[in-house]
Amino acid sequence: MPVGLLGKKLGMTQLYNEQGAVVPATVIRTGPCSILQIKTREKDGYSSIQVGFEDKKKERATKAEIGHCLNAKIGPKKFVREFRNDNMSANYQPGQVLTVDVFEGIDKVDIIGTSKGKGFAGVIKRWGFSGGPATHGCTNHRGPGSIGAGTNPGRVIKGKKMPGRMGGVRNTVRNLKVVKIDKNENLLIVKGAVPGPNGRYIIIRESKYS
Repeated sequence: MPVGLLGKKLGMTQLYNEQGAVVPATVIRTGPCSILQIKTREKDGYSSIQVGFEDKKKERATKAEIGHCLNAKIGPKKFVREFRNDNMSANYQPGQVLTVDVFEGIDKVDIIGTSKGKGFAGVIKRWGFSGGPATHGCTNHRGPGSIGAGTNPGRVIKGKKMPGRMGGVRNTVRNLKVVKIDKNENLLIVKGAVPGPNGRYIIIRESKYS
């Protein structure tokens, strides 16, 4: 099978397992994805498969995007990513369409996405600090407190948890159990939550550590 597919997060729902317990699940529209290019170690220095998801209007695509996709005899795509694989099978060809069927028999997957951006946040919201005393006379209710030593080393250590932009970063959630596959609608339903808001593009691959 290919090392992964691209998809779009549709939202969360609830399902019941065999024991009758409620299972929180995320619905992902997985594919169909078109193969744009097969890269080889001899020609490109590494082996990978490049796939694209969802058609893009030619009026919004660059000439480079249109020309690149013409080699596979398909139109430009909105979301394009590569999956490396040193043992890439020669059965895959540019223009071939991959669907959610490739996850048939796969028990767990890793999902890569961009988390929700929450803007500038303080240390309580961003890192879960407890804050200062909530009493009269205290002037440091939600501040971080001391951020460094007085004399030695006399500076703020790199990596100190401080206020700043929260979210909007690439996250990987590993070992999500595959609950259901709907081949007719190209839906993949996994147990638990995945990064990002509804409608965001994500990358799905077979779990490496299952």
